[in-house]
Amino acid sequence: MARFINPFTDVGFKRIFGQAIHKELLIDFLNDLLVGEKRITDITFLDKELLPDFSGDRGVIYDIYCTNEDGEQFIVEMQNREQTFFRERALYYLSQAIARQGERGAEWKFNLKAVYGIFFMNFHLSHSPGKFRTDIVLSDRDTNEVFSDKLRFIFLQLPCFTKEEDECQTDFERWIYVLKNMETFQRLPFKARKSVFEKLEQIVDIASLSKEDRMKYDESIKVYRDHLAVLDFAKQEGLELGMRQGRAEGMAKGIAEGIEQGMVKGIEQGMAKGIEQGKNEGEMNERLKNARRMKTKGYPIDDIADITGLSAEEINSL
Repeated sequence: MARFINPFTDVGFKRIFGQAIHKELLIDFLNDLLVGEKRITDITFLDKELLPDFSGDRGVIYDIYCTNEDGEQFIVEMQNREQTFFRERALYYLSQAIARQGERGAEWKFNLKAVYGIFFMNFHLSHSPGKFRTDIVLSDRDTNEVFSDKLRFIFLQLPCFTKEEDECQTDFERWIYVLKNMETFQRLPFKARKSVFEKLEQIVDIASLSKEDRMKYDESIKVYRDHLAVLDFAKQEGLELGMRQGRAEGMAKGIAEGIEQGMVKGIEQGMAKGIEQGKNEGEMNERLKNARRMKTKGYPIDDIADITGLSAEEINSL
């Protein structure tokens, strides 16, 4: 039985990164994610549900939504399956956070704060190069010079992260290794190197969950596993359908190629047979012509038969 929670479940992910009482975990992760760029000292969790401004519009619900001491906003999402228009969905989410910064009146001068979108993806994103980490910024297409630092997307394709414990070189890689393999551990690695993992181990220990939290987690893990089962079934169905279609197409193609090859071979054989028949008919006509000439000159029938190979009846009929 697993000792630690599964961080890919909704309850597990939010228990790690979505609790104000344990916000030091999210701060540490974001600092390791953005090492060399910025240093966050504090965060404040915001309302995860943004209601629409107008009736009939669509609202937005984030997994985790917070702001740091400089007013910059961070949206952190865990996705276990690819959705149609996944990239567009991410763009919409961040654009909503940008648009919500607008203020009424002429005094506001568009002094926007940066919005970061961090997307954990427990799947391979279609039409992507297969990188673990993909950073998207607004930049000049030719020079790659950053045009604006107010919109930043960071996509983390977890299946593309394949490093083992002793291969992790940065604290960010250690975070990803722990999250990806958490459910298989009996104790968390890297605690001696990084104290935050000592705190993390206490939080993710299933035995530390209250009765209410355990019920929520059990339901969350059931939903997660049902989801995986549905995906596996759909994948298997798609594979079998593809094989059936492939066999049918292969048979049709094979029949077509067989007919084509048969026609080619038939033509070749027909031509060969025609040539042979024509040759035989030509030889026969030549023998008949010679026999007729010899008969006209009075050669004996037996001599004509010996020379031309024709029968006496064939010669007499000439």
